[in-house]
Amino acid sequence: MDLFSNDILTNLLPYDGEVNYYGKVMTHQKAKDYFDSMYNNIEWRNDEAIIFGKRIITKRKVAWYGDDGYSYSYSNTTKQALKWTRELLELKQLVETSTGFTFNSCLMNLYHNGDEGVSWHSDDEKTLARHAPIASLSFGAERKFCFKHKRTAEGASIILEHGSLLIMKGTTQTNWLHAIPKSKKIIKPRISLTFRTILPDIGL
Repeated sequence: MDLFSNDILTNLLPYDGEVNYYGKVMTHQKAKDYFDSMYNNIEWRNDEAIIFGKRIITKRKVAWYGDDGYSYSYSNTTKQALKWTRELLELKQLVETSTGFTFNSCLMNLYHNGDEGVSWHSDDEKTLARHAPIASLSFGAERKFCFKHKRTAEGASIILEHGSLLIMKGTTQTNWLHAIPKSKKIIKPRISLTFRTILPDIGL
């Protein structure tokens, strides 16, 4: 499915959740323009996490943007939202128009190459609205996006294309883990934008 397709969205998960892949939602050149701008202008920082009491700094870089006053906590760390840029607001509007949902924040990830990925996890932090959708835009290198059921270990996966949109909805975060596996074959960078809904009473 891509920008020029009228196919009906299907659920990538067999049960206990809902994941829809929209395919490419912009032209290749438009996606490249966004990628180049974000790669050079976003306030990227190495991600930090505290796991089993140990402070971990990742090669992968992140940035957190959103409405004024919001913060986001995960892995025992808290990030304060930066103010939306013009281009991020354009992409936010595109995602909201495409999915029919609204979002108040965006966690961005910069993977320099296939040596960087994300291990199995669920986006079920207390700062996130329960069962709220999470939409992801992908730019740059194509990467495999994997799902694993928490109880049965059944899996599913999809290749995220340059300029594509995916959304996770319903009980997906409750019942499924997801990951971006590492791959030595990938030598180019990828940027992902994950649009989320932070609870208002969590904001600072």
